[in-house]
Amino acid sequence: MELDASELVPFKKPKRLTSLVWNDFERVKRPEGMFAICKHCKKKLSGSSTSGTSHLRNHLKRCMKRTNHDIQQMIVVKEKKKGGNGNLGDAGFNQDSSALVKFEEERSQYGSKFDQERSRYDLARMIILHEYPLAIVEHIGFKRFVENLQPSFQSMSCDRVKDDCMQIYSQEKQKLLETLDKVPGRISLRVDSWNSLQDHGYFCLTAHYIDENWTLQKKVLNFVNVDPYTEYGLTDSIMTCLRDWDIDRKLFSVTRDTNCTGDTVVSTIGDRLWRSGLLKRSDQLFHVQCVKHVINLIVQDLLESIYDVTHKIRESVRYVKSSESLQRKFNELAQQLQVSDQKSLCLDCPINWNSTYLMLEAAVECRDVFSHFAEYDFGSISESEWDRVTVVTSCLKLLVEETNVISGVKFSTANRYFPEMVLIHLKLTELCKSSDFAPSMKNKFDGYWSICVQALAIAVILDPRFKMKIVEYYYPQIYDAESDEHIRDVSNSIKGLYDDYMNVICPALSPLNQGFGHDVQGSDLTNGTPSTVHNGTRDRLSGFDKFLDETTSSQHLKSELDKYLEEPVFPRNVDFDILNWWKVNSPKYPVLSMMARDVLGIPMSTEVALDSAFNTGGRVLDSYRSSLSPDILQALVCTHDWFRTELEGWS
Repeated sequence: MELDASELVPFKKPKRLTSLVWNDFERVKRPEGMFAICKHCKKKLSGSSTSGTSHLRNHLKRCMKRTNHDIQQMIVVKEKKKGGNGNLGDAGFNQDSSALVKFEEERSQYGSKFDQERSRYDLARMIILHEYPLAIVEHIGFKRFVENLQPSFQSMSCDRVKDDCMQIYSQEKQKLLETLDKVPGRISLRVDSWNSLQDHGYFCLTAHYIDENWTLQKKVLNFVNVDPYTEYGLTDSIMTCLRDWDIDRKLFSVTRDTNCTGDTVVSTIGDRLWRSGLLKRSDQLFHVQCVKHVINLIVQDLLESIYDVTHKIRESVRYVKSSESLQRKFNELAQQLQVSDQKSLCLDCPINWNSTYLMLEAAVECRDVFSHFAEYDFGSISESEWDRVTVVTSCLKLLVEETNVISGVKFSTANRYFPEMVLIHLKLTELCKSSDFAPSMKNKFDGYWSICVQALAIAVILDPRFKMKIVEYYYPQIYDAESDEHIRDVSNSIKGLYDDYMNVICPALSPLNQGFGHDVQGSDLTNGTPSTVHNGTRDRLSGFDKFLDETTSSQHLKSELDKYLEEPVFPRNVDFDILNWWKVNSPKYPVLSMMARDVLGIPMSTEVALDSAFNTGGRVLDSYRSSLSPDILQALVCTHDWFRTELEGWS
């Protein structure tokens, strides 16, 4: 029921009303009780002190005629006073009543204000976060939307929003600099190549590390134009980036894709850091090649070996699928030949090799149907060609499965790759015995294996589910009679790396500095002469002490690595979290856990989406990003990566 405000007699408040809602209501008294009249829509609600103010706040939220929409902020402040979880961003209000009263007074005096600078900042973040074009601020539709939403917002030029994005990039870069400086372990880098539509070369430098909470982190550091794209220019650019981020002193490894850098680039970077005293390890783990790129190289060789017959199969499938009558005739023939479980014929997308595999796999199952198909006139496929395609398809099947496994986890620690690469190694070795086209692929893989085998093996040994046992299981299958020698090489490599950590990273914990060789009373046991004890007499049993020390020193010197390897392997299960295991066991293995933090953080492969993992083409910038200047392009790419947690939080 609506009440005519003219009939009401204003009620003089006996005391000051402290609630914010009374700024939007007039309190009046009638014989039947106290009422609150909305100043905007004149609606009458209960104004009794026993009714509280919640119903008044709820009305203000729904009031269509209310022009001032800051009641939500007032409610949040009130909730903070009561100890709620309201958030005012940068308002910085205390939860005491004095702060609330001050806010009420300021609001009453000035009212709510539109913040142009804050809105500009939010707009720039939106553009970075969702990769919108900078020119969106000049689009008519965007301007009309903003004017209707907030007429007070001042329109911006493309240059202005570019400056805002650069400012945000600078601020976020400083935060990341401070974060990288506090990283407890070493940092590994990944170098990826990109091209633009103008055929300009770029490289993307990404840092991988495990933070203090034992969480694997990835941060894009640079997206740099290198033109002309030479090894010398690339080396200098990478070194400049390392010094700019002040991480040359913390560098542990460099992972390259085969399209981006040659061995010379990584070796030169390692030599420069070694001469500067910034690289403390041997180079057995410093140089790593990307797993996915090696797989793609092998795939390209496989498909090249059957290029002609693949073309015949593709055209045959295209012909069969060109009409419903042909497909029906093909299926009837398949039933007659009892090929009832065949996969559906499909055409491939040649740049995505997994689709080519699916096309070949389905065609191989229907090889007899194609041979008897009367309408087939694209050139016959011989039995030897079908046999060749069958062998290639079986190999492609393994590579598809391995790529799916590798790409199935967003961020993967280095321990996951050894079993997968061993399976590829064994498959190619088997293929070489029966196929004339396999040696070329095997040579490419052997080049990768010789560079990365130690990193792969050490990483999997640091997985408590496998340790040395998995190396001892697979190496006889790979190396036959020479397996013992290769197992010793791996054992010596991981022990040498552990000694580096003991002597260089943790010298205070090194056995050489623990005082072994001296008794607790300070007697000299390094020679055979009797020593003097504290009471001034000669110790006639000092020779026994020396004998005891020599025969039991091996027990004192047993390293964390020895203890770790001697313990039984941890049970395998699908829910195992290797980083959490090392986090829990770091007090037990303080030095070995530091080594595990660095090794497990090595990026063995580039990070690409699963639908892009099978693409044989390189990474190419789209037309919009290709048109940007190098400085703003780097700012947008890097800051977008740094903001990705915001997108993940909304997904």
